Amino acid sequence: MTALDAGSVTRPAAVRRRTLNVVRLQFVNTQTFVWVPALVLGGAWVLTLLIYWIIQSAGGTDVKIGGGSQAPLWYFLVVGVQAMTLTFPFSQAMSLTRREFYLGSLAAAAVSGLGMSLVFVLLGLIEQATNGYGMNGYFAYLDWVWEAGPLAAGLTYFVATMLFFIIGFWFATIFKRFGTTTLVIVMLAIALVLVGLIAFVTRQHAWPQIWTWLAGTGSLGLTMWAVLVSAVLAIGSYLTLRRMPA
Repeated sequence: MTALDAGSVTRPAAVRRRTLNVVRLQFVNTQTFVWVPALVLGGAWVLTLLIYWIIQSAGGTDVKIGGGSQAPLWYFLVVGVQAMTLTFPFSQAMSLTRREFYLGSLAAAAVSGLGMSLVFVLLGLIEQATNGYGMNGYFAYLDWVWEAGPLAAGLTYFVATMLFFIIGFWFATIFKRFGTTTLVIVMLAIALVLVGLIAFVTRQHAWPQIWTWLAGTGSLGLTMWAVLVSAVLAIGSYLTLRRMPA
């Protein structure tokens, strides 16, 4: 084997080891990726069940569906911000490349997101088996999310966590590279684009077609679109990070 061949074999292995080092680095502070997400999830679940119990005690027997399950998913925006702002300087001190840092950060988020998704699926199965904890109240089980089964529901939850993580990571990268003013301008620009789209659809009286398309696409189909959006945002986030000074 030539020196060139040996280098081509050992270099990918070294890159994998260094990427795994980033995952370990991210999990040094277990609060970011483990305990705080678990606390947000557990707290939202307990508060939701307490509200359901109050409604049930007052004679409310209808189906109860709350929005508390969104809390841990939205928190992954914060996880993305912290993964960038708290850990990036240490990665540079360890002479890790930006590519290795980014891939390792995504891998750490995937591990945390997978754990979150498994908990959601488990809770959903329990809710199905117990008729919503005997109160007809549901936290993790939503008909439209579970219409393709528990595996598809788990995929939906996982993709949602990764999408929020990537958005938070990108916002933090923009802040670190360009400062607060640019970040605020970017967020305002995004808000203006969204308002413009809403205005366009409203003026075209196209909301019935939008709702029909959403219903026809289903939860799994929308999840696949979210995978595409996540991939585009991940590329943009990496390109921003790649040119950021240490």
